[in-house]
Amino acid sequence: MTTFDKREEGFEKQFAHDEELRFKATARRDRLLGLWAAGLLGLAGAEADAYAKALVMADLDTPGADAIFKRIRSDFDAKSVVQSDHQIRRHMDELMAQAVAQVKASG
Repeated sequence: MTTFDKREEGFEKQFAHDEELRFKATARRDRLLGLWAAGLLGLAGAEADAYAKALVMADLDTPGADAIFKRIRSDFDAKSVVQSDHQIRRHMDELMAQAVAQVKASG
C-alpha cells in the first residue's frame, strides 16, 4: 500500500467518523427539540417521549432541519403555541450545539 493509499484510507475513515457523529448529534438534537416542543404543547411523560421519538423518526424519513421545523411549526399552530419561526429555529440551533457537545463528550 502506498503512502497515498494510506492517506486516502485515513481520509475515508475520518469522513465516516464525522458522518456518524453528525447523525448522532442530529438525532439527539431532534429528541431534545421534541421534548422541548412537547412541553410547550402540554405533553408530559410517555406522551412527550413519544412526540420526541416521532420527530427523530420524521427526520429519518425526510432528512433535514426544514422538515422538523415545519412539523413543529404545524403542531404549534394547531395548539396555538406562541413561538415565532425565529424562536423555533434559534432553539434548534442551540440544541444542535448542545447535542454536538454531548456526542463529543460521550465518545
